[in-house]
Amino acid sequence: MRILVIGASKGTGAAAVQIALEHGHDVTAFCRSPQKLGIAHPKLRPTAGDFHDPASVAAAVPGHDAVILTASAASLGAFKENPTYFSQGTRNVIDAMRASGVKRLAVLSALGAGESRRLAGFLVDKLLISWILKVPFEDHERQEKLVRESGLEWVIARPSRLTNGPARKKYLKLQEVAPVPGAISRADVADFLVEAVETDRWVGKAVQLGG
Repeated sequence: MRILVIGASKGTGAAAVQIALEHGHDVTAFCRSPQKLGIAHPKLRPTAGDFHDPASVAAAVPGHDAVILTASAASLGAFKENPTYFSQGTRNVIDAMRASGVKRLAVLSALGAGESRRLAGFLVDKLLISWILKVPFEDHERQEKLVRESGLEWVIARPSRLTNGPARKKYLKLQEVAPVPGAISRADVADFLVEAVETDRWVGKAVQLGG
C-alpha cells in the first residue's frame, strides 16, 4: 500500500510511519519538520507541509491508497490561537481525499470523545474533559462528526491515556462503547492505525483502545 501519515514527525505519527514501513508499505511522512522524524528507509518519502494549509494537503494526498491522520497540537496554547485545530485540518484532509479519490482514512481521536464520554470517571469528566481539556475535546467532537459524514472508508481511534514505550500488541480494541484499560502506548495506537488502513474490519467504526 501507499500510505500517507499526516502528523508524522513525533509520537503516534512517527510510530505509525515505522510500523507501516515494517509491514512493507510505501510511506509518505507529512509534517512541518520532516527532519525531526529521524528515520531513513528506501520506502519512506518525507514531505514538509501543514495540515491547516489546504493547498499543502491537496498536493500531498493524491497517489496514496490510505491516509492516517495523527496531527496534534504541541501544547494547549495552540488551541487558544485556533480552537478548531483538529477539525480545520481534518476538513482539509477530507476535501483532498474526496478530490483525489482516496477512500481509506484512519483518524486519531481520544477516549472521552463522542459517546465514549460515558466511560470517563466523574473526576476525569469534570476535571479534564469539561475543564482543562474542554476546548480540545469539543474540537474532537467536531472532528469526529466531519469524519463520520465524509463518505469515506473511515476509522476513528479513541485511545485512553497515551504513554511512551514499545508496542506490546496485547491491547484491547473495542467497537462497542465499553471500558478499556486506562493507558496505552503510542506505539500500540500506531499499530492499530496501520491495521485500520490494511483491513476492512474496522471501517465505519469508532474504536476504544487501551492496554
